[in-house]
Amino acid sequence: MAEADVGVFGGSGFYSFLADVEEVEVETPYGAPSAPVTIGEVGGKRVAFLPRHGVKHELPPAQINYRANVWAMKELGVRRIIGPNASGALKAELELGEFVVCDQFVDRTHSRKDTFYEGPETTHVSAADPYCPELRGILVETARELGIPVRDGGTVVVIQGPRFSTRAESKWFQDAGWDVINMTAYPEGYLARELELCYANISMVTDHDVGVEGTPPVSHHQVIEVFTRNNEKLRELLFAAIPKIGPQPQDVCATALEGARI
Repeated sequence: MAEADVGVFGGSGFYSFLADVEEVEVETPYGAPSAPVTIGEVGGKRVAFLPRHGVKHELPPAQINYRANVWAMKELGVRRIIGPNASGALKAELELGEFVVCDQFVDRTHSRKDTFYEGPETTHVSAADPYCPELRGILVETARELGIPVRDGGTVVVIQGPRFSTRAESKWFQDAGWDVINMTAYPEGYLARELELCYANISMVTDHDVGVEGTPPVSHHQVIEVFTRNNEKLRELLFAAIPKIGPQPQDVCATALEGARI
């Protein structure tokens, strides 16, 4: 089977990445991934790309087979994964088009298959610091070099979808001090940690959520416009950052199973 060094999950509006690619069908114990994986090269690194919603955005957030997607990356030899998400801002000061490289998540989903360890061996993998610190650093540093507006750290709250939040829910999340909101950051990143893979989230602000006071309602036209700009900047960031990503160090990600099993 083909192999890759770095994995990239595509989110809303981001369904393809490289032009000259090899398409690979990966079988997993958890069923089929969202789409065939395409593998190409960026700056000497073999990169595996998988659109989490499928190539035609046919999979809503709660119907994505996150376990199969993450397992497929591992099967291809990937040890380091970048997971961008289109996100709403929960703070007025976050600007449309800004990137937040999160360091925490809050899970408000339900009934998603969110662990590889369903027994009989009991395994508790820590999520205290859920995102790879080195990958985060590379993404933040590279974005700043490129002049892309970026926040170093932030909390993403992940809702079940496909329903958007009510104003009351959005205000609740804002009052809690969380930064951005989306529907796909969990369980993807945590599943990567369970397999001792490095994972970094990029939450790309497309709108202000409905509970954010002092911000006008955002039209569909504006969201699509920001989507397009974000994905152009995301490609620029990935092409600049991926060549800097080295082999996986013996970090919190690579050692996640140490002491986790009872």
